Amino acid sequence: MRKRALVVGLGIAGMSAASGLRRAGWAPVIIERAAERRTGGYFINLTPEGMRAVDDLGLDTLHTRNPERGTTWSLNRRGHRRPALGWLDLPGRPTAMVRGDVEAALWQRIRPDVGSGESGVEVRFSTAPVEIVGDGTVVEVELEDVSTGRRSRESFDLVVGADGLRSTVRSLAFGPHERFMTPWNATICAFPLPGQAPSFGAQDSLISARSGGAVWVFGLADRAPTALLAYCTKEVGAQFTGDRTERLRDVSADMDHPAVRHVLDALPTTTDCLFDSVHQVKMDRWSTGRVLLAGDAAWCLNLFSGMGTTAALRGGAELGRALAEHPDDLPAALAAWEARLRPFITKHQRMARLKHQWFVPTNRALTGVRTLVLHLAVNARRAVTEARLLRAAAPAASGVRRGAASP
Repeated sequence: MRKRALVVGLGIAGMSAASGLRRAGWAPVIIERAAERRTGGYFINLTPEGMRAVDDLGLDTLHTRNPERGTTWSLNRRGHRRPALGWLDLPGRPTAMVRGDVEAALWQRIRPDVGSGESGVEVRFSTAPVEIVGDGTVVEVELEDVSTGRRSRESFDLVVGADGLRSTVRSLAFGPHERFMTPWNATICAFPLPGQAPSFGAQDSLISARSGGAVWVFGLADRAPTALLAYCTKEVGAQFTGDRTERLRDVSADMDHPAVRHVLDALPTTTDCLFDSVHQVKMDRWSTGRVLLAGDAAWCLNLFSGMGTTAALRGGAELGRALAEHPDDLPAALAAWEARLRPFITKHQRMARLKHQWFVPTNRALTGVRTLVLHLAVNARRAVTEARLLRAAAPAASGVRRGAASP
């Protein structure tokens, strides 16, 4: 009989893990607390490592949205704009999309169309774990239908907790959240916009950043942009009381640009919004017995890293590879999986501190450093572009001169 794995969470990490498990010959079952699958979402990107994981997982239907035209603009409070470097200008040239694009491709992979000849992964909505007990040979899980309160028990060969930053699996199998979640004294709000800010191109990206707060608009191909608001605060708990929009208006008051007002005016009408505090998850190990954590539940890099989706996809691909290499030795497979991923995760958790200052500088001195570095980078890019144009024009000009001298 095929080995059964319970995957908790129908997000990118969960569906990636399920895809990797199935490719290794396992029979995964996914449970999801929500009543239905999410669609849409905010801007995300995939690095070259993420795109390799896409290939490893066989995601043939991934829709990408790199803007074919458009400029990234830095805005100041006087309403002036100047060219800037955006997220897609990072080394390696990340690939742009929204969260729902990756989830749709993963869903198609684990739930193929009727008539394709492939069997799909079993998915149960409105279901959550309430108890996990393992004896080394099997894992007994008590499951609850959250819509009715009914409970049942099932046995699995492996449990994968891919249920996000505040993972239920982690709290049941490893301990309370406080042991693993490192606060960053910051809050984020990400959501899709109904349309671009007035006076900007449809695929333009916008950045308004000052000490302790920032507003980003990510321009995309073939859809409206998405927005990210980020700000620093030591009173994280207080951010989730009262009216969310009014609080964000207050913290953005000194960024009184028309484009910022456009973003804030769109917030009350959105039905698809991430509003949360910023943390990283740090753990000495990502598995215990036959219970494994993946994605944000295991290593949350946080949104400032820009590597969350890449890490989640790579986690699923590497899990499938490790299980295939050690089909009869689960401890060896999980050890190999973690050994491959740990250096990558550690590196990008550290780099997130630097990227945090790009997204939202934490004080005036760092705001000044950020402005200077970006100004120099923009000038350097402009010089490189001009040099390429001159080199391209040189052969043509030389040919004209030679032609003029011919009899």
